[in-house]
Amino acid sequence: MADAELEEIRRARLAQLQQQAGRGGPGGGEGSSQEEQRRQAEAERRSAILSQILEPAAADRLGRIRLVKESRATDIENRLIMMAQTGQLRQKVTEDQLKELLGAVAENHRKEEEEHKIVINRRKGGWDDDDDLLDL
Repeated sequence: MADAELEEIRRARLAQLQQQAGRGGPGGGEGSSQEEQRRQAEAERRSAILSQILEPAAADRLGRIRLVKESRATDIENRLIMMAQTGQLRQKVTEDQLKELLGAVAENHRKEEEEHKIVINRRKGGWDDDDDLLDL
């Protein structure tokens, strides 16, 4: 889809949400609809940023990652957006660059898990409750 088509779809969806919020009437529903609109606007903002910094193949891969593990995809998106905002990205991210970033994140997670790993060593030939029964 072209950027103009996506923008038109977003505007139509936002208008639809605003219309639904208007029908909700006064009361407790209004606060939740405002919250929903805020979430929707944030999601659209993130989507727009990601479409600007990712090549189509990389965006497709990130979408497939989201289907499997949403938390990992969100983490990668946050890192990419932060890199774009700080000027660390000079060009669109390719699928290979995304793979490298995924590998680095996976390595970080492995190191963190190793730091928090608990190892239990059991002594061989130590005291055992069953040993008392054998002496009888």
